Amino acid sequence: MARPSPFSPRRGTGTLVIAGGRLIDPASGFDGEADLRISKGRIEKIETANRLSARDIERGGGQVLDARGKVVSPGFVDLHVHFREPGREDEETVLSGSQAAVAGGFTTVCCMPNTEPAIDRQEVVQFILHQAESAYCRVLPIAAITRDRKGDILTEMGELKRAGAVAFSDDGSPVEQAATMRRALQYARQFGMPVAAHCEEMSLSAGGSMHEGYASTRAGLRGIPSLAEELMVARDIELAAECGAHLHLCHLSTARSVSLVREAKKRGVKVTAEATPHHFSLTDDLVPERYDTSLKVNPPVRTASDVKAIIKGLQDGTIDCIATDHAPHAREEKELEFDQAPFGLIGLETALCVSITSLVRPGKLSLPELVALLCSRPAGVFGLTAGRLSPGAPADVCVFDPELPVQFQAGSFHSKSQNSPFADRPWVGTVVQTLVDGHIVYDRVAATG
Repeated sequence: MARPSPFSPRRGTGTLVIAGGRLIDPASGFDGEADLRISKGRIEKIETANRLSARDIERGGGQVLDARGKVVSPGFVDLHVHFREPGREDEETVLSGSQAAVAGGFTTVCCMPNTEPAIDRQEVVQFILHQAESAYCRVLPIAAITRDRKGDILTEMGELKRAGAVAFSDDGSPVEQAATMRRALQYARQFGMPVAAHCEEMSLSAGGSMHEGYASTRAGLRGIPSLAEELMVARDIELAAECGAHLHLCHLSTARSVSLVREAKKRGVKVTAEATPHHFSLTDDLVPERYDTSLKVNPPVRTASDVKAIIKGLQDGTIDCIATDHAPHAREEKELEFDQAPFGLIGLETALCVSITSLVRPGKLSLPELVALLCSRPAGVFGLTAGRLSPGAPADVCVFDPELPVQFQAGSFHSKSQNSPFADRPWVGTVVQTLVDGHIVYDRVAATG
C-alpha cells in the first residue's frame, strides 16, 4: 500500500494552535515554550501564560498540532535557488522545487534568472509568479542584471521591479565588465533594489572544476584559484562603495572574501553576503576520495581553513545569512566524468540538518542564531515581509526536531533531481511540519505514520 503524500496544497484554514513547542522568533528575540495560535492563515497571538489545553482548543473548534519536544520557528527564507523553469523542466519546476523547499522548512524562496529564456523581461517575471500561485511555498523571482545574462546590455530594471522582481542578478555568470556592473549598481540604487553578484574572474577560473590546491593536484583536475572569486569580490565592493548601492554577494567560499566583506562593512559599505551549507561543511580533499560529481559546485568547496573562516563570518555577522544555491541537474548530466559534469548540487531538503550537525552540535552557533540565519536575516537582506512570527503576519511556520537523526537515501529527495553529496550520511535535525498561510503544506508525520 502506497504511503500518503506528505504534501498538501495551500488553501484556506480555520483556527490552528501549535502547542507546547519551543518557540524561537529571532525578529522579536522570543525563545521559550509557548503556544502559537493561528486564525484565517495569520498569526493571531503567542500564548505564554495560562496556556489553553488541547481539550479547550478542540472544544473551540480549532485544530491542535502537538509540538512538544520540537522547535517552532518562522518558515525559512532562501535567497538563492534555481528552479530551472522555464526551459529545463526535466530538472526542476516551480512546483517540484517548492515541494523540496517545504520539505526543508522553507516557506519563501527567491529563484535565480538563469532559465531558458532568462528572467530578463516582464513576461518571464509574470510567468514565474503565475506558476507560483499553485506552488507549495512563496516563490519570488530575481531578475537578470543584463539581457539574456550576457553581461553587456542592462535589463529594464524599473519594469522588472514593477512586475514583481525582488532583486537583480546574473548568477551562474559574473558581470565581467566593471563599467556595466557600475551602471547596474547605479540604476538598482535608484529603484531601492539589491544586486546579487556572482563573483568569478573567468580568465582565472576557465577550465577549472574544483579548488586549486594540493587536492586538485592529487585528483589530476584543473583547479579554480581562490583569487578568481576574491578579485571580483574586491571589485564589486569598491563599485558599490562608490555608487552607494546595496551589493549582495552570493555564496562566499574563501577566507579572503570573508575578510574583504568584514573590512567593507567597517567602512560603511552597504554590502551583505550569504554562505551555503556545502561551503561550511565540505572540503576539497573529498574530491580525490570520491570523484562524486555532486561535489562539483561553483564556487568550489575549498580548504578546511576556508571553512573555518566562513563559520567565523557567520558567527560575527560578516556573513548575513545562509542560502542553499539549490541547483538541480539531470542524472545523465552528473554521470559524466568530473571535469565534464555541470556545476551544482541540490540543497533545500538538507540545509537544516547539515547546518545543525555542522554548526549547532559542535557549539559554533546557538540554535536561535542558526534560526536567525535561516529566516529573519535573509528576509532583512532583501527587505521581504517574511521570517517572523509577529501577530498579524502570515502564518508561515517551520516545526522541526533538532535532535531527530535523519539520513537521506539517493533517489528519495522530493526535488526532481538527486544530485546531493549529503545522501547516505547520518545527520541530525529533521523538519516535521511546514505551514504556509496557516495550512500544513508538508507533514512528515502524516507520511511516515
